[in-house]
Order: sequence, then structure tokens, then C-alpha cells
Amino acid sequence: MTTVAAYAAPAPKAPLERTTIERRAVGEFDVLIDIKFAGICHSDIHQVRDGWRPGTFPMVPGHEIAGVVTEVGTGVRKFAVGDRVGVGCMVDSCRTCDNCTAGLEQYCLNGGPTWTYNDTGKDGQPTYGGYAQKIVVDENYVVRIPDGLSLDVAAPLLCAGITTYSPLRHWNAGPGKKVAVVGLGGLGHVAVKLAHALGAEVTVLSQSLRKKDDGLRLGADHYHATGDPKTFEELAGTFDLILNTVSAPLDFAAYLSLLRTDGTMVNVGLPEEPVQIVLQSLFGNRRSLSSSGIGGIAETQEMLDFCAAHGIGAEIELIGAQEINEAYERVLSSDVRYRFVIDTATI
Repeated sequence: MTTVAAYAAPAPKAPLERTTIERRAVGEFDVLIDIKFAGICHSDIHQVRDGWRPGTFPMVPGHEIAGVVTEVGTGVRKFAVGDRVGVGCMVDSCRTCDNCTAGLEQYCLNGGPTWTYNDTGKDGQPTYGGYAQKIVVDENYVVRIPDGLSLDVAAPLLCAGITTYSPLRHWNAGPGKKVAVVGLGGLGHVAVKLAHALGAEVTVLSQSLRKKDDGLRLGADHYHATGDPKTFEELAGTFDLILNTVSAPLDFAAYLSLLRTDGTMVNVGLPEEPVQIVLQSLFGNRRSLSSSGIGGIAETQEMLDFCAAHGIGAEIELIGAQEINEAYERVLSSDVRYRFVIDTATI
């Protein structure tokens, strides 16, 4: 066991504070990672505040982890000391079900994957996330960060990147396709970059035009304010794919009306409260409403390689660990452009 410093929430809704946690000894197939940067995801806030379900406390959040390998187990073949690596939302799965063997570990059929934090590992111990100095992870749930990506801007790609890349690829965003991204935040700004690089015609749908210049700079072809009722009239029947990145209830009927025949609206934001769907809004033009989780390990590596090839990283504000609680409040008030990343040397 190794004792490392970390930032944890001692109880639901409590401010995060500096503490120490125990990491397991490096096993045969494990790698020890010296964490350099950890992104702050809205999911961290949901879970620290028991927004989705009761959590396990103390809780060390963080599933956007970028660092360097400092030790490997005797059976490790994929990584060596000094490698630049990342860890995303999961650190294990059953490895035997149909989904796991198909590279869809995020949809593990035997109770789901083991999440990077707020979960229990196969050893019966709680999992602790990336707001810490080090982490020990099985090599099969670690990805390589290409040399073309700086670790700080790569960290958010381990969640925000794969969460948006996976549905864009699955629903074939590319040349000839019109893609709308709802919300230009931590997820949305990466989605715009990715959809543009994939060759799609990209539109941002945001509450106002306040971030229009940013949206166009990041790769959007068009930018519309959903606060203007005329937007839904002008864009009716326009899009092949709508990627909803916001974690708040929407007027789904209004957004579904923007889809072309056989178009799909995919939700990657997850509100804490239930949402209502009017089924009649799906009948016209054979529209579909779906959702998407993260991505499997192979697809996460594919995403990182794609981002390196296209010069895509997150737009970040680097902070010290002592600023985490303030950063949480700023995320909730949409006061970040566009992802906070913790310099873990400050822990």
C-alpha cells in the first residue's frame, strides 16, 4: 500500500479538503501513475453532491487523469516507466460478457464497469479518483497519450473527449452530415472541435449568442440562440444528428423538430431530475431519441490518436488544488471556458 495526498469530499455536499488515501500495491498487471493533471467534470459535482445517487464517502473525484508511469508490474506488456498515459471513467469491468469482449467495456453486462471513483473494486475496497498524487490501475484500462498532445489539455479528453467522440462516430458524423451541438460548455466545446475535424457541418445551439465568437473559432459553421423562438422555426427539419451536452431538462419536442427524416438526437448530458418525452414528437419523420455513455478502451485510444492528428485539445483553465471548491461553484454558474484542470503538483 502507498499513502498519497488527495482532495476528498468527507460527506455529501461538503467542501473538498486535503487528506491522504491508500493506493494498493502494484500488482502483476498494474501500472503506478504519477498524476500530473486532473480535469474537473460536471459529473464530479453531481456525485460529490449526491445528485444522481447516494455516494460513498469520503469521495475523491476525478476521471480525467493524465500522468506518467513510474512503476509497472512484472506482467505488464503495454506500458513502461516514463510513458505518458491517461485514465478515464472506468478502471475495470468483468472482461467476459459480450459487451466487454466486443470492446464496449463501458456497457459491461455484469453490473457495469468499475468506475474510477465512487465505486467498489474487485478487492472490495472503494475506488478513489484523480484528485490525487498517484493512482494504480490495471494496464488494460490505461491509454497512451500521444506525444502530440500536452498532458494538461489531454486530461479532459479522457471524459469530455470520449463522451462526445463515441456518439459522433457511432452516428456517422462526417462529410455531408449536418450536426448540431446543444450547449457550448465542457462537453460541447470538444464536440464542436471533433465534429468539425470529422468533416461535418456543425451548428451550435446555445441559450444566447454570448459565446458565438468562441463557437465559430472552435469550428462551428453556424451558431444560433435557442432563447429566440425563431431559431426553432428557421431550423426545423435541418439536422441529421443533434448531440445534447447539457445536464438540464429541455423541451425535447422542440429540439426533435429540428431533425431531418431518420435523424437522431443523442443525450450525453445527464440531468439529476426526471425528464418527460411527448411520444408524438418522435412520430414525424421517423425521428429517434437516444443516449450514449463514454467509450470503450480501444475507442478511447482511437479518440486520443485522432485528437493528436488533428491538433485537438480541451480549452482549459489551469488551477491549483486549493481552488477546487471555487471551481465547482464557477462550473455551476457557467463561468469557465471551458474546462478546469487541476495541476496535481499543488496537492
